[in-house]
Amino acid sequence: MSTDPARAKELADLFVRFLETNTAPEGLFTDDVFLDFSLPQWRLQTSGPDELVALRRSSHPPLGTVPRHRLDLTPTGFVLEFEERWEDERGGWYCRELMRAEVRDGSVSEASVYCTGDWDPATQAAHAREVRLPRP
Repeated sequence: MSTDPARAKELADLFVRFLETNTAPEGLFTDDVFLDFSLPQWRLQTSGPDELVALRRSSHPPLGTVPRHRLDLTPTGFVLEFEERWEDERGGWYCRELMRAEVRDGSVSEASVYCTGDWDPATQAAHAREVRLPRP
């Protein structure tokens, strides 16, 4: 069974809303959604939407924005590449992530997320000084 392109776009948009609000919109996740979350030097897993939302809220309590994202369909779901930005008492933060999502019955049933780690203002400044990126 192939992924419905319209539903995949809806789910990607719902996931972006989740990232920006820390609240999972209805229909985004199945009741048994599984998350495998990889950080630069750590790996976490959750089972069920409550655990997934709790992990999100504990790891990213400040709300932020997703200024850029890209969606690619797969036969069983989609891949979403995205950037996040948020502020806290230390300043503006940044990260890049990639999520491979499996879709079952119109909702995300499994997701693997790979994160660059959170870049604080000093890391972003050092990167800007030392690296020239031909594309944003």
